[in-house]
Amino acid sequence: MAVGILGTGSYLPERVVTNVDLLALVPDADPEWVSRKTLIEARRFAAPDEAASDLAAHAARAALKRAGVTAAEIDYIIVSTSTGDSPQPPTSNLVQHAIGATGAACFDVNAVCAGFVFALGVANGLVQTQPDALVLVLASDVYSRILDFGDRRTAVLFGDGAGAAVVGRVPDGYGIVDLELNSRGDANDLIHVKAGGSRLPASSATVADGDHYFRMNGRGVRDFVATGVPPALDALLRRNEFKAEDVDHFVPHQANGIMLQELVDAAGLQNAHTHLTLPWYGNVGSASLPVTLDDANHNGSLRDGELVLLAGFGGGMSMGACLLRWGRG
Repeated sequence: MAVGILGTGSYLPERVVTNVDLLALVPDADPEWVSRKTLIEARRFAAPDEAASDLAAHAARAALKRAGVTAAEIDYIIVSTSTGDSPQPPTSNLVQHAIGATGAACFDVNAVCAGFVFALGVANGLVQTQPDALVLVLASDVYSRILDFGDRRTAVLFGDGAGAAVVGRVPDGYGIVDLELNSRGDANDLIHVKAGGSRLPASSATVADGDHYFRMNGRGVRDFVATGVPPALDALLRRNEFKAEDVDHFVPHQANGIMLQELVDAAGLQNAHTHLTLPWYGNVGSASLPVTLDDANHNGSLRDGELVLLAGFGGGMSMGACLLRWGRG
């Protein structure tokens, strides 16, 4: 049975933080250096009263409207986030309440920046089991709340936002072709937030030491992407009897512009249209992929029947790729 995306949506907070604006927070982040090293020109930061569930609810409403579906018709809500409103309850339950999806079962997934693709995989399985089910897949992150603005290597990269997709049954020949999901737990130290969990609970000492901040080994992450992602994409394509030249659109996680250029070359995807929102929004965590997919969808780039390749990668370390035939039939 074919399962696909019925509608997409996204939400970016109103506050725009340009590279020049960022100097007030990160004094040694020269705007030209940030632009040259990352290709990022600006990002969005959530308002003080906005949390991950608020951003996700906005994106959800947009996706529901475009899919022609009401919140009451949704059977499942899956939220991908590593910056949820709080450790408990699940952010998905808060979204359910906000949009009035009273009949939906709700849960969160956390595969960091690969989370949206992992959540798509779960949604695909749910619809395969229950053919009439509708699944609202969301990704929402508010990284501005966990950044150490004294560390320019990470502070310049991230922004806040949310993306959404309504997933359900589609006509044969459309929708999800296959997925490739993998994890490298041995590389778990490349991206982490040290404190705030059961191993190192939050305390005045952890706050004083900055252990609640996001930390990343940039070089290690770059090596992980360079060596791990192209083979995974190739395996997904070959398993379904496609070649890189067959891909019409490549929608990757918006990690770093220079890294993405290298990834496209290494994966042989030069003939595909690689979609970028990174210059305007930065790295929006797990939301960056669905935000970019929504942008591509609603600017008219994606045409019926075209082959679309999604790729997310991030902390854990985890990598998720999804191959789909675009369109609702």
